[in-house]
Amino acid sequence: MISTPGSHQTQDDAVPTAPPSGAGEQPVSRPAAEPEHPADEAGATAAEGARVVVRRRRISLLLAVAVLAYLIDLGSKLLVVSELEGRSEPIKVIGDWMTFQVIRNGGAAFGMGQAMTVLFTAIAAGVIVVIWRIARRLYSLPWAIALGLLLGGALGNLTDRLFRSPSVFRGHVVDFISVQHFAVFNLADSAIVCGGILVVLLSFRGSNPDGTVHGAPAKKQPAEQDGGSEG
Repeated sequence: MISTPGSHQTQDDAVPTAPPSGAGEQPVSRPAAEPEHPADEAGATAAEGARVVVRRRRISLLLAVAVLAYLIDLGSKLLVVSELEGRSEPIKVIGDWMTFQVIRNGGAAFGMGQAMTVLFTAIAAGVIVVIWRIARRLYSLPWAIALGLLLGGALGNLTDRLFRSPSVFRGHVVDFISVQHFAVFNLADSAIVCGGILVVLLSFRGSNPDGTVHGAPAKKQPAEQDGGSEG
């Protein structure tokens, strides 16, 4: 049958038909996955490794300061107990302004709270736990020294409360440094006071144990540094 131009069959024949599925198909190239950035990952790993090294050094410094303060305090107490306890007259160190005389103190530093020995024992133990928790994120050198002094002093007085008479947890701390018009104290008290003063100064300056400074302006993101996104 001959179809005339414009007939339905002619129009159908004019429509191109799709090739059979799979016939003449060219493989579609997919974009390869973006390569990873080993340089960036290596840099991040190196930075994290450096932070770990710094933290370990700060903890080592904290422990070194604490051990030194503890041993000096313990040695001074053993010496004055064996040599000075029981003497009727104090030993003059700087005239009458500073003398050595052994006093057993059941209270806190400088003779406060004589009736709360067990409470102060618990507080000293709590201070040690808090210091150790802070040390887990310690990156600041001054904070390491301050916390080391606090830890050494707390351990020194806690040792007295645990092992000296009259009983465990109720032991009396050995004080022997007497300053005129002040109080009788020991080297552990001095370490605690020095560490506390340093902590206050660091906090006043905005320094944190992790090495950051609170209140400092945040670093600008790259988009902010370039003037923001283009409009």
